[in-house]
Amino acid sequence: MFIQTETTPNPEVLKFLPGREVLGEGAREFKTPEEGEASPLAKALFQLGDVTRVFFGPDFLTVTKAGEAEWPHLKAPILAAVMDHFTSGRPLLLDAIESGHDADGVYDDETAQIVAEIKDLLDTRIRPAVAQDGGDILFNRFDPATGVVFLHMKGACAGCPSSSATLRSGVENMLKHYVPEVTAVEQAL
Repeated sequence: MFIQTETTPNPEVLKFLPGREVLGEGAREFKTPEEGEASPLAKALFQLGDVTRVFFGPDFLTVTKAGEAEWPHLKAPILAAVMDHFTSGRPLLLDAIESGHDADGVYDDETAQIVAEIKDLLDTRIRPAVAQDGGDILFNRFDPATGVVFLHMKGACAGCPSSSATLRSGVENMLKHYVPEVTAVEQAL
């Protein structure tokens, strides 16, 4: 098994491409070792120490290291854990929960159409581009009174120094162009 690695715009995050499906559809993020208990692979990665976040995408995973840790010392044990997991035949997730769109509120007909347009743009144009950098952006909610779209940044995007620029220059501009009701994009907390 050959696992490729790629740097991401976030220097604390490294992207691992095992050359096979990881999650398939959707994305799943583990922010703590306790959350990582839901996945044998995430649990193994957290047990290495110096791992602060694990993110599974369709065909990749990203690992966030602690600030003081160095990639040359952490990369080999991560590669070994990933290889061990995929050759073991163990399931990726112990539970059946996969995160898709985080919060689907109830909207009136007109607002529901706007939300559908926003989600379509996210799924077809924005998320695939962000996945190239090892991250994901998920819809959280839309405030029709202000026109503000709230999004969750995940994987390499979470905590990335350039994530606010990504939201402003890329995502916000695209959404405002195609969906005139959108006035701004904010990161959901």
